[in-house]
Amino acid sequence: MKSFFCLIALIILSSCSKNSVDNENCKFLLDLGVNLNINLSLPQYSQLPFAGNSVYIENVGNAGIIVASTGNDFFAWDASDPNHAPSACSALVPSGLNATCGCDDKNEYSLVTGQPLGSDDLPCGLKNYRVEKNGNNLLIFN
Repeated sequence: MKSFFCLIALIILSSCSKNSVDNENCKFLLDLGVNLNINLSLPQYSQLPFAGNSVYIENVGNAGIIVASTGNDFFAWDASDPNHAPSACSALVPSGLNATCGCDDKNEYSLVTGQPLGSDDLPCGLKNYRVEKNGNNLLIFN
């Protein structure tokens, strides 16, 4: 009976493998705690309630956070290009519902899906944060 349990344990342990979804190339961003409350009534966020707009918020996350609005939903993404090691050019610049890396390759990402645009060679999508709307406030956290 003891050998039966050892055999079952061996089968279970040997069947465990590394998560295949975890891409080794997507290790540039730190897993920083984010807990940010923004008031949509403030002037710097006044365009967010309207569809197709985005706002960059500095000093949060790896290189700031970009908050985007589709009109019904809000999305928050880390503003650091996940396909580059952090550098002076790796911060993303938002433009509507897209964001572009400042480096020479000009990687572009969707601020709705977080996926790279125009290139199938980029293995990593943007790091997202959760967003909860409460009245006229957005709580952004992970």
